[in-house]
Amino acid sequence: MKPFGRVVICGVGLIGGSFALALKARGLVREVVGIGRTSASLERARELGVIDTVAPDWAMALDGAELVLLAMPVGQMLGVMQAMAPHLGPDTLVTDAGSTKRDVIEAIYSNLKSHLEQVVPAHPIAGAEKSGPDAARADLYAGRKVVITPLSENRPEAVARVREAWAATGASLHDMSPQEHDRVFAAVSHLPHLLAFALVHEIAGRANAEQLFGFAAGGFRDFTRIASSHPEMWRDISVANRHALLAELDTYITELAWIRALLSQGDGDSLLKLFSEARDAREAWLAGRFDA
Repeated sequence: MKPFGRVVICGVGLIGGSFALALKARGLVREVVGIGRTSASLERARELGVIDTVAPDWAMALDGAELVLLAMPVGQMLGVMQAMAPHLGPDTLVTDAGSTKRDVIEAIYSNLKSHLEQVVPAHPIAGAEKSGPDAARADLYAGRKVVITPLSENRPEAVARVREAWAATGASLHDMSPQEHDRVFAAVSHLPHLLAFALVHEIAGRANAEQLFGFAAGGFRDFTRIASSHPEMWRDISVANRHALLAELDTYITELAWIRALLSQGDGDSLLKLFSEARDAREAWLAGRFDA
């Protein structure tokens, strides 16, 4: 693919930083410019070579930019788009890494209405429990999925160029509507994070929390690993996708109520059947038999 000249990353942590490092590793970008609200993170990203330049404002960042990645928490999208809009030229492509899509697209229509042909929403499925520039790595997206949710107003060549950029990170690309995207990820991403945070919070609030954490081992560690994720990011995701997430939470509560009834009845045979079916489904998923 044709290399980019200037790429702007707003949010230079795990997601944005890894995108930059992937393009750099393949020699597909001349200059990476970082912009964001935290000067310490920007300076750290520059020290690590994640970015080359720190931009103090959008006017400087967008001067000559070919591509912008919005990789900050989704709760910041509206304000960032408002700030960048007056300085966004017609030749600069914009994509994002937001974990929710309907709210991000609403922000695009509200603030970048004159630039709809060049703004191509996306979501890389490649998070981790650690955040910040130090967590960024060039191979984060290798073999992972990136969902593209193009707007009907997008220029075909803009979509193609954004797809090239994401594919260059090593990701496989998939198309979804914003509505389908948010329903799917409420079930398999947002709900698991909510449950992990809830369990750790509940245990931490007990009078004997120190004892409980002292005896917690592999099962607790595996189940709650994602509770080490970025709290602000997951607050924003949960609120933004709350309608789909509430539906998934209600479904899960119904499942828990059924399991509670089986336990209350001492129905070991039914529990065994449930556990076996769950194990088989997970093993099939790990073996790639459900791959999209």
